Amino acid sequence: MIDHLKTIAGLMPLAFSSILSSPAQTSQKEITEQRPNILWISTEDFSPHLGCYGDVTARTPNLDKLASEGTRFTNVFTTAGISAPTRAGIITGMYQTSIGCMHMRTISYRRSVDNPVEFTAVPPHYVKAFPEYLRAAGYYCTNNSKTDYQFAKDPVPESIWDDCSKTAHYKDRPDKNQPFFAVFNYTGTHESRNWDISDVKTDPSKVTVPPYYPDTEIVRRNLAKMYDNTARLDSVVGVLLKELENEGLADNTIVFFWGDHGDGLPRAKRWLYDSGLNIPLIIRWPEKLKPGTVNNDLISSIDFGPTVLSLVGTKVPVHMQGQPFLGDQAAEPRNYVFAARDRVDASYDMIRSVRNKNYLYIRNFYPNEPYHIWVPYLNRMPIMREVMRLDAENKLNEHQKKWMTDTRPPEELYDVNADPFQLHNLADDPKLKEVLDEMRIQQKKWSIETGDMGHMNESEMIEQMWPGGIQPVTDKPYFIVNAKEDRGSNNIQFGGTYSSPMTLAFYCPTHGSSIIYTTETGKNPRWKLYNGPLRLPKGTHTIRIKAVRYGYMGSDEVEGVFLIQ
Repeated sequence: MIDHLKTIAGLMPLAFSSILSSPAQTSQKEITEQRPNILWISTEDFSPHLGCYGDVTARTPNLDKLASEGTRFTNVFTTAGISAPTRAGIITGMYQTSIGCMHMRTISYRRSVDNPVEFTAVPPHYVKAFPEYLRAAGYYCTNNSKTDYQFAKDPVPESIWDDCSKTAHYKDRPDKNQPFFAVFNYTGTHESRNWDISDVKTDPSKVTVPPYYPDTEIVRRNLAKMYDNTARLDSVVGVLLKELENEGLADNTIVFFWGDHGDGLPRAKRWLYDSGLNIPLIIRWPEKLKPGTVNNDLISSIDFGPTVLSLVGTKVPVHMQGQPFLGDQAAEPRNYVFAARDRVDASYDMIRSVRNKNYLYIRNFYPNEPYHIWVPYLNRMPIMREVMRLDAENKLNEHQKKWMTDTRPPEELYDVNADPFQLHNLADDPKLKEVLDEMRIQQKKWSIETGDMGHMNESEMIEQMWPGGIQPVTDKPYFIVNAKEDRGSNNIQFGGTYSSPMTLAFYCPTHGSSIIYTTETGKNPRWKLYNGPLRLPKGTHTIRIKAVRYGYMGSDEVEGVFLIQ
């Protein structure tokens, strides 16, 4: 544990050579120096099991303190009950179903006749990860280190982050006056950390067993292990917050803490009930958010990125489906949040949900399928094994048996206030017909307006993205010179001798590509996101460039040596 905390605490800054910029970019940087820093602390597979959310079993003094210093949000829901689809939505501000990232997962899924190759999703050409907009605005962006974006294997496109690694840290930014957006993804609460229940510290007799689980020793020990993992999470959060304070950055840093979907337990993770979608969100914004406040607005996980853009004063792109809930661009609170479940590892499924503050509506597109589809990874969980054993012995009660039945109702409707565990399906209640009709309308409207790609066969989608099962390749970029000798008439992939004053632009013919560049030598240079022509002063300059379109293979590198006289 100590070694892990040392690692996540970060390393000493690395040497970094200056990179040329245009006057416009310098001006942008001067503006961003007054902007707040943003620190994201995310954790995996985590419902609001925190003391500040009223959980008396949780041992979370650091997170409780963070909530007392900021705002605790109670109605925050992810767009999927599993990590990769959710994280694809968070990083782009788009529903995963709109960008072909809804199946779990694209880069390591079952091989079959219909799906013979692994693939990376190819989002629409205008879709970018929101840190690209932050980098263009002068922010130093780091991710430590989980990605799971669906449109790229690791390493992800270098256009997204200044540093994406297990050592990535805001302390490594070359200019300590540069504002930063830093993400630390804690993996110690992942469902796999709940498999071993041989040694638990939390008293199993003290945990609360949800009514959809049988109350047995195995179940209690599994839940106790989850609380042990929560306590370790809290200690890591404490280290990160203390480090921020020691760096003298706490007063000018907006801190987010959030989970990527609900608990990593059966009938939570992968499902569209509150147990699978409701997550904690705590934000501390010194002198802006009143300490110890609670916000009950409906918020979707795809709103996180647009909110960060709003907080730093960067315009939110109009294509983003997420909406800011803080900052100058804050939108009116949502009336509904939406979620989707599609293929889960080896098994296909299609479920959609709509939730407001009073009701949860679920539409099962496969009503002839059992609730418990085959997911081998899930079946390694002690609770799941216990439920399967008792089901085979016909010893489950009504509520426990419900999610082990061989079929599903086409529609489900729950009163989330009267029935927080979503046990009593009210879809057939004539008194709620108007509610049911309205939720149906909202689900259909959302599906049409967002272009739900779950209606397409996955094999057909793959063929569109990777024709013939072959990954497309991003074209090599070009240099475009603006000097006395050439006023942008040619695109070249080499250097040359030019007169001062001059500027150098880059161009890639691949639709939707991003270009990165560096003036450093060596195998692991720091790449910068291209955001406008560079003004090269007199002297010799070696410029290296490459390009990437999300879902495509990155381009080869192009290098040019420019002598400016």
